[in-house]
Amino acid sequence: MVYEQIKNKIQQGKKMLAVLIDPDKYNENQLIEVIGKMKESQPDFIFVGGSLVTSSLQKTVISLKKNFDIPVVLFPGNATQFVPEVDALLFLSLISGRNSEYLIGQQVVAAPQIKASGVETISVGYMLIDGGNKTSVEYMSNTTPIPHDKTDIAVATALAGEMLGLKAIYLEGGSGALHCVSEEMIAAVRKNVSLPLIVGGGVRDAETAKKIYRSGADILVVGNVLEKDLSQLQTIASARDEF
Repeated sequence: MVYEQIKNKIQQGKKMLAVLIDPDKYNENQLIEVIGKMKESQPDFIFVGGSLVTSSLQKTVISLKKNFDIPVVLFPGNATQFVPEVDALLFLSLISGRNSEYLIGQQVVAAPQIKASGVETISVGYMLIDGGNKTSVEYMSNTTPIPHDKTDIAVATALAGEMLGLKAIYLEGGSGALHCVSEEMIAAVRKNVSLPLIVGGGVRDAETAKKIYRSGADILVVGNVLEKDLSQLQTIASARDEF
């Protein structure tokens, strides 16, 4: 089970790296190239999904599963983004927003199909943090991100997620964010919440990755940077391996 794997690695004091693959951002040749780089760097997980996916999600998942023993985890943008071939699914609730469609609406639509598939679900409190520009997830979900410097709001939101029984917290700066979630915010959430902590958005180099890990993130998610410079994957993976 993927969630048990996450908990076991945390207990061992290990940091984790997830590569986010948006099917719309990779053609067949580009996907082959990124698969080759992932085989060199060995991320812990591959997340698949996006705010708006128009390409074949199933085709991408099957291709990744064929080439890896690494867990492929669905990171859906809405209820239509489900394929049963994945190893697990992040069952996201956008707890930082006030749009009921992404707090519970899309989840109600998707739940029966997910239940019938038997795919492992990991309930995640998804928190959108201002990354300095308007991101796709902000636009598509019609929610306002938590301001970059409002650490107290982030902590209270994460605590609420934990008290509601969610299994993980995800601090998201958004794809293509100008800056990542602050070290202060990550550290404050880590201090107050005992759940696995996932952080993504705006990570472009190994030094930033190290700061995020040091601040308390258990899983770092990288995606947008790899679409521009695949060589960064190895350096960021090396940063993970220092912990």
